[in-house]
Amino acid sequence: MPTPRSLLERYVQAKDTVQPQLMREIYAPDAVLTYSIATDSISFPARTVGLDAITRTLVVDFATRFAQCKTYYVCDVAPADDIAFARVPWLVVMREPAAGSLRIGKGYYEWSFAHTAAVPLHVTAMRIHIERMDAIADTGAKLLAAAQAGLPYPWLAPAVLRAEYEQRIAAHPTLSFLRDFEAPLVLPSM
Repeated sequence: MPTPRSLLERYVQAKDTVQPQLMREIYAPDAVLTYSIATDSISFPARTVGLDAITRTLVVDFATRFAQCKTYYVCDVAPADDIAFARVPWLVVMREPAAGSLRIGKGYYEWSFAHTAAVPLHVTAMRIHIERMDAIADTGAKLLAAAQAGLPYPWLAPAVLRAEYEQRIAAHPTLSFLRDFEAPLVLPSM
């Protein structure tokens, strides 16, 4: 039986490893995806409706531009099994091959869950807030490897993220850009 946690894990698996077929296990056929974006460095359609369109946006089209993606849920505790709504901070570290750059960003997801007698738990709505999405020249992908190495995936405790990135910055000043990403976005009140 799906749980909010298992659906979030399946989403990361589908998106980060480019497995569009998994999206049917996550989203309702008429699910709605919206974005709020606080940066000009990346863009997505404001509203996407339906499983096929969401799959195309989040997995298929995404994979044509970005590679080696890892999406981390930056929180101490995964969503409980009995909730209908979850807001979870995220960190994404990926490569944009065409630009030869590392892309690193943070924000939060909002997930709405529902189930019926005929359909197990699934996502009915998702909002992605992108607070920051930096592009950093990285032709050899060394910065990408340094930003991803050793981080628990996909669940990443904020204290672990901070400690790992502080150690890396201290050892390699070229990684000082990680300072802007060592803490999750402070979530707005619900």
